Amino acid sequence: MRLRTLIILVLLSVLPSCKTVKNFIHDGDVVARVGEHELYRTELEMAIPDGVTPEDSVKYALSYIESWARDLVFLDMAEIQLSKDEKDVSKELEEYRRALLKYRFEQRYVNERLDTNLTEKEISDYYEARKEDFKLDRPIVKARYVRVLKDDADLPALRKALSQEDAEDVLKRDTTLLNDPSERYFDWSGRWVEAVEVARETGADVFSLLSSSGKTTVEIPDGQGFLYIIKVNGMMMSGNTAPLDYCRDRIGDILLSERKHSLVVDLEQDLLEDARNKENFVIY
Repeated sequence: MRLRTLIILVLLSVLPSCKTVKNFIHDGDVVARVGEHELYRTELEMAIPDGVTPEDSVKYALSYIESWARDLVFLDMAEIQLSKDEKDVSKELEEYRRALLKYRFEQRYVNERLDTNLTEKEISDYYEARKEDFKLDRPIVKARYVRVLKDDADLPALRKALSQEDAEDVLKRDTTLLNDPSERYFDWSGRWVEAVEVARETGADVFSLLSSSGKTTVEIPDGQGFLYIIKVNGMMMSGNTAPLDYCRDRIGDILLSERKHSLVVDLEQDLLEDARNKENFVIY
């Protein structure tokens, strides 16, 4: 509390009017001090977003100054309490510098050479060889839903449309759903999604969704005059092997990661061999 009070007093001393903080601060360069550390006006100005209200501007300034001061009082105490050896971070800094430079060079090298094209055969071969790695830990479904006014005159047509393969065409032809901005239609029937995602979107109970698969629709009133009508067209329970379509993106990421790793390993080996050949790398 003492630190916050001090910061408020310092800030108010340099905020003479009720304009934004950028205009509050007088022409002096220093707006706050902790020990021998000084916070300059330009640094504080950069921390405050443009277009904020005067009240929010003060809040941003207070928050920044307090964070700045907290770090520095901590640093000053560390300088006092730690021994000379404990304060020597040159080794850690050099290790970090090497790791950072190595990482940046690897990234540039890989980005310039990585082939991101994956064939369907590569993906399917990986899947077939490792099916045990793709067990579902949650149920997945294929589903459609509409959100409509609960007294919509098109309800019978909507229920029927959701069961059709060409649902969107039927909705366009037989209802006004797709023309009403207050209502909506969402179609997951072409891809697998987690049942909990559908439940989260619609407010439905997951058990009700799974029980309805391939049968009737599930209807959920939202308490605000709208009704969710959900049709589950397919379902797979947890513990089963996930279908390839559901795993495709994940497999693609794995294959590209393996390619990246291979490029880096080959690069390291090539550089080492080149150093040996040039006698830049010698083991005594």
